[in-house]
Amino acid sequence: MFDISFTELMIIGAVALVVIGPERLPRVARTAGHILGRFQRYVAQVKSDISREMELAELKKLQTSVQDAARDLEQTVKSEMNSAEQELRSAESELRKAEEEIRRSAEIASPAVHTGPDIHMGMGPQLTSAEPSATDQASPGPSVAAHSSEPLPSTPPEPDEPRPQLELGLEATGTTPKPG
Repeated sequence: MFDISFTELMIIGAVALVVIGPERLPRVARTAGHILGRFQRYVAQVKSDISREMELAELKKLQTSVQDAARDLEQTVKSEMNSAEQELRSAESELRKAEEEIRRSAEIASPAVHTGPDIHMGMGPQLTSAEPSATDQASPGPSVAAHSSEPLPSTPPEPDEPRPQLELGLEATGTTPKPG
């Protein structure tokens, strides 16, 4: 604290002994020690108060930064939840529209399936008569139909105009799709 050497303290003690006297010097020294101790405790208390205030200010800054980060995270999560919810709702509405279109297509295709011939999508022209094809006639071996004991099923003749193919990948086999 103060830069006082031992010789300087001896000189101060000798002067105090002469000025105060030997009878009152111990009492004055005791009182000076108490005052010095109180002063040191006061300085220590002020230092600890200042350090506590600094720590408290740092903690408050940390607390506000954590609260801001928590609010930002909460807002981000809420916005993401809202966008995901909107996407789910739009997907649900699209699925319902698609389901309704499928039902309408099934209702439109249902009468055509019952009245028209068998239509095989993407298969090209099908053999519909019991006559052997040109490749069967050219083959030297016996035909399978000739040796079969069961008669070939008769199918209605093909129309002159090609029928429109059904969308959705359904084959017209004479069965109606069940909605829902």
